[in-house]
Parts: sequence; structure tokens; C-alpha cells
Amino acid sequence: MTIHIGAAPGEIAETVLLPGDPYRAKWAAETFLSDVRLVNEVRGMLGFTGTWHGHPVTIQGSGMGMPSLSIYVNELIKDYDAKTLIRIGSCGAMQDHVAVRDIIIAMTSSALSNMNEPVFRQLKFAPCADWGLLRAAVTAAEKLDRATHVGGIFSSDVFYTEHPEIDAEMERHGVLAVEMEAAELYTLAARYGRRALAVLTVSDHLKTHEALPADDRERSFGEMVEVALEAAFA
Repeated sequence: MTIHIGAAPGEIAETVLLPGDPYRAKWAAETFLSDVRLVNEVRGMLGFTGTWHGHPVTIQGSGMGMPSLSIYVNELIKDYDAKTLIRIGSCGAMQDHVAVRDIIIAMTSSALSNMNEPVFRQLKFAPCADWGLLRAAVTAAEKLDRATHVGGIFSSDVFYTEHPEIDAEMERHGVLAVEMEAAELYTLAARYGRRALAVLTVSDHLKTHEALPADDRERSFGEMVEVALEAAFA
């Protein structure tokens, strides 16, 4: 057990999927895994372990924002020796050619955050995905015949921005979408020599203001989970 994860030694798999929402973790585990068991409910941040096609998998909620995800990923790596960590979550599109329901596979993630300033000082570290996972995820997404985009995303510290000009610069520089966690996941994976990837579903569009209807979310998010699982064990 750790401060934030109540799982016993051996209850966390080497492959971990990380939705922000703990109830999405529950839904994904019950939908895609066999022999599912609850392994964490500390602070209501649910985690489940089961198997997918015989492979052990943990699906652990990570909360909202990079500080929250950082807590769980640090403990998953340091205390439970997780080796492959894949964020599965929603994002907001920032480009005209990206549509609601599309899948985004994040090659890199920019961030306007001071979280890693004590480590890198004046250096602007560029966190990126594991190439093997990224390549496998693209292959898996192509099999689903779902519109998929691969490129850079933006991990924001805030959901309700007071600086729309930053979003405008992200858009101008080809950033596909905004979310709140991937940059820290990629940084920690680089720090500890682990594999990481973010596979995201576009739930809303910052330019058109279109949003994914509630009754479409499960089907669309399910495809994202399939891509993540296929990539993890390719």
C-alpha cells in the first residue's frame, strides 16, 4: 500500500490504463477485462485489475490535472513497478480538420506549467510518447476505421482559461487538442525509463463548440480503450 493506492503487492499489473475519471475506470474494467477485482478505492479514486486476452491489466483513475496524475503515476512506478502506462481520456479539438469523436494519439505534449521547473531549471524539456506504443496504437486505430490524428497536444493546468491567446498560439502551431495530464505522464515515463502514451477521444471542439452527446460517449470512448489495449500488447 501507498498513501494514495491501497492495493497490496502484486495487485497492480505492469500495464496500467489511466482514465481521469474513476467511474470511467470502473466502466472500462467491467467492459473490457475479465476476472475484474477492485484493488483501490482510497479517496474514491477507483482502481481495478483483471485480464485482457490473458494479459494482466490495471485500470486506475488518475484524477484531473497534472498534479493529481503525478501522484498516482509516481506511486504506480516507484511502489508497484508499472512499466507501461497509457492515458485514456477526453480532449478538446483545436484544429478545423479534427472532429468530435475522432481519436488523437499524442506524439508530444506541450505544457504551460511550473511542475518540472525545479528539475529542468531554464531548460524547456520536450516530453514525448514511447515510439513502439505510438506505432502500435496507430495500427490498432486504423483497424477500427476511425478518423485518427497523430501529433502534438497541449496539457493545460486550467480548465477554464483566462488567457485565450495561449489557445490561439497552440492552434497556430498545429497543436491538435488540449487536455490536462499527458505532459506529466510523458515526463515521468522518461524520468523512470517506462513506456507511456496518451490515446484520447475528442469530446468537444474549442472552435465550433460542438460537444459529444452523452449517449455517444461510451461507444466512442470504448474505441479508445480498444486502441490502448491493442497497443500495450502488440
